[in-house]
Amino acid sequence: MSLSLTLNETLNYDISKMGGESVSRKPTANVVDLFSGAGGLSLGAARAGFCVKGAVEIDPEAISSHKKNFPLTLHFQTDISTLNGNRLRDLFELHNGDLTGIIGGPPCQGFSSMGKNDTNDVRNSLFSGFFRIVSEAKPKFYLAENVPGILKEKYSGIIREAYSFVEEQYIMLPPLVLAASDFGAPTTRTRVFFIGYRRDEMNPITRETLSYSEKETTHVKDALEGLPTLISPTWQTEAESWRVVEVAGNGFFASRLHGQIPYGMGDPSAIERLKKERKVSGFLGTKHSKEVATRYANIENGKSDPISKSYKLKPDGFCPTLRAGTGSDHGSFQAVRPLHPTEPRVITPREAARLQGFPDWFQFPPTKWHSFRQIGSSVCPIIAEHILGTIRKAISPTLEGELLNEHKY
Repeated sequence: MSLSLTLNETLNYDISKMGGESVSRKPTANVVDLFSGAGGLSLGAARAGFCVKGAVEIDPEAISSHKKNFPLTLHFQTDISTLNGNRLRDLFELHNGDLTGIIGGPPCQGFSSMGKNDTNDVRNSLFSGFFRIVSEAKPKFYLAENVPGILKEKYSGIIREAYSFVEEQYIMLPPLVLAASDFGAPTTRTRVFFIGYRRDEMNPITRETLSYSEKETTHVKDALEGLPTLISPTWQTEAESWRVVEVAGNGFFASRLHGQIPYGMGDPSAIERLKKERKVSGFLGTKHSKEVATRYANIENGKSDPISKSYKLKPDGFCPTLRAGTGSDHGSFQAVRPLHPTEPRVITPREAARLQGFPDWFQFPPTKWHSFRQIGSSVCPIIAEHILGTIRKAISPTLEGELLNEHKY
């Protein structure tokens, strides 16, 4: 049985059933995404054959984006430190073995090499909070994502505390450090994944299986193929940001841009515009002075602007890790954005989304600041799909080859 709908089926879906009710053809392996953000990890889970039953996120803009892209998911906006396992199960109506997995990317700012590396950053405690909830809710598996910096010796106490919640209940794989570019994504974004599973509930999972990839390489030029290159700096509103796009090629990455829409996912109006008009949102322009534009034009690909520090993307290279900037509680600073490989400007939100591995039908906020924050904070859905697809097969090996329909618009 297929676990995804064609585009027409998605658009014709009974809206009255949205909100998490059990409906036919819906995947039955339920996961809850803690620290869901806009939904990079959730998208990977859905494409891997899981039902994203619930999402927890404290940021109102991020959970708003998640709701738009995951209309069948139950959403709860709160700090996870206020939750326990029983409360989580009650919120998302998951009892009697209905909770298959808990996934999430606890805040990484305290561990990031770009941050202050503060061992006392209050956000660091949320990493242990994730494992506490896992120990209480008792899913079949868990997956936590973070930056490689968390593996530094000075954070070992935080990891030991987190492990103490689950080490007697789960088979715990050693931390797995993976680069998204090795799995078909156009970004070098490297993250560490903490994975555990119950021996009596699942087949064995190995580091070798999780680390193996046979996907073709995707470069910057491949990711941006079919997008408009001439972006007017006057395109400053959401209405002006919708532009005609195309998809070139028929490989793995191209198949994820306009197709592979999991069951019940996506904003129907955005999918409709993609289908009928081939229009996609997110092409918001940035006003550069003539002096800045000239300077950007003269920068070699693969080099950075000495003043703005913006890196000029190489067409045949990978995008470096996109940064999120800071939230309103930490100064609301905009992260440095890369420069387009052929145009004298910074990239648009939609270009950033493609470079991060998001499909064109995935919706982000109508402002650049919120869009870049959510894209930069997200787990690359390409690598999330790979890891969670491997985990999904360990639960139901017969599901292999039946996770998604091949369709593209």
